[in-house]
Amino acid sequence: MAVKISASITELIGNTPLLRLSRYAQQQEIQADLIAKLELFNPNHSVKDRIALSMIEAAERNGTIKPGDTLVETTSGNTGIGLAAIAAAKGYKFRVYINDFVSIERSQIIQAYGAEVVPFSTIDGFKAFYDASNGDFVAATKWLAEQVTAAEPEVHFLLQLDNPANPAVHERTTGPEIWRDSGGELDIFIAAVGTGGTLSGTGRYLKQQHPGLQVIAVEPGIGSQPSELRPEPLEITGVHAFSNQTPERIPANLDHRVYDEVIAVETWQAYAAARQLALSEGVLVGDSSGAVLWAAQQVAARPENHGKRIVVLLADGGSSYLTTQLFAHQIPAESLKLASAVQTSRKIA
Repeated sequence: MAVKISASITELIGNTPLLRLSRYAQQQEIQADLIAKLELFNPNHSVKDRIALSMIEAAERNGTIKPGDTLVETTSGNTGIGLAAIAAAKGYKFRVYINDFVSIERSQIIQAYGAEVVPFSTIDGFKAFYDASNGDFVAATKWLAEQVTAAEPEVHFLLQLDNPANPAVHERTTGPEIWRDSGGELDIFIAAVGTGGTLSGTGRYLKQQHPGLQVIAVEPGIGSQPSELRPEPLEITGVHAFSNQTPERIPANLDHRVYDEVIAVETWQAYAAARQLALSEGVLVGDSSGAVLWAAQQVAARPENHGKRIVVLLADGGSSYLTTQLFAHQIPAESLKLASAVQTSRKIA
């Protein structure tokens, strides 16, 4: 009998399953073959386990870190969880700078791994800068990296937004897994954009195999983005706007040559889809996954897409959102609607 015992949590990352969302598709009257890549089956229930391992091992290969060093990142939660777990398994210290609005479970999980959690509101001068930048995550990361590196040269900021190890791991693992498990039969791939690494790396690999594949990026709608009139809207966790943004507000890891279309989704729409998936398939996912599902419904409704296979990447599980309103079924998702997006889809020339 063959013995199969893993030596480290790092060996358990990836090879997540594909699931046909038959009941969800039926209930939503989707006339396409809707397949989900369930990243919640990673050890820490998120696609970010992949980049956490990739970035740390790249730094090890480059000789920029050694056991006992302190690793640092800023994140909306899942990258921090993945990094905290892998840092613990490899013997590194870890510190995360995290937005105050993320669910309390995320901070608690990171701290459970022995990591230090620093909320944005506790950082001297940061709130004023963040507010002035209108909640620009890219600018916030650069500001923190400069401040931390200048004050503590012994720490290593991993910089997920422009770290090439981020999209590289998806081109090396996520894309090939989808291609293998789907038998190379898919017509459309949809993923949300946070750092841009998942969409860019996965989409790049899949298009190399199937040049006719359509890749669709999902971003938050106008009503779910910070603005002067609404500086703190209910946002989709970890998903950032990149359409019609100045170059400095776009993550370096987002390769605009990979995607063919952008669909904007409002937070209430993401909540509605995530709730319906839980009720129809028994699968809990986060609000970014809900956004991807909502986008898939719009794409599947187009007559030219009837009968096509749509693969959606569902980035994380929903268990770390239980203290939010995501699964508060007694509160109609529509009641969370703050504003309507003026434009919901933009074709890429």
